[in-house]
Amino acid sequence: MATEKSTKAAAATEATPQADDQLKIRWESSNMRSIYANVCNVAGSREEIVLFFGMNQSWDAAQKEMTVQVSDRIVLSPFVAKRLALVLSNVIRDYESRYGKLEVEARQPTDAPIS
Repeated sequence: MATEKSTKAAAATEATPQADDQLKIRWESSNMRSIYANVCNVAGSREEIVLFFGMNQSWDAAQKEMTVQVSDRIVLSPFVAKRLALVLSNVIRDYESRYGKLEVEARQPTDAPIS
């Protein structure tokens, strides 16, 4: 029985040929860290798109000012930023098809740019 399963697995592998010139990506995650962000801001120029991630830890919804603790800044080329936008769009579409539409209001920040 075990040999039969092995034979079927080997046949399935042989049935799907792999291209020799196909790029294989190995993700090295030994230096990876995880953060949580509930705030994101984006700035850009002709040469780069900059993403800022941080935390708003304000508890009072009636406050007139909020301080965001910026934790990470990610600089992308416009090409990588566009690919990221496409991937995020696909992920959000899949999420909404499973769990329902996300309602998000678009607000323009009134604060000074991040320096």
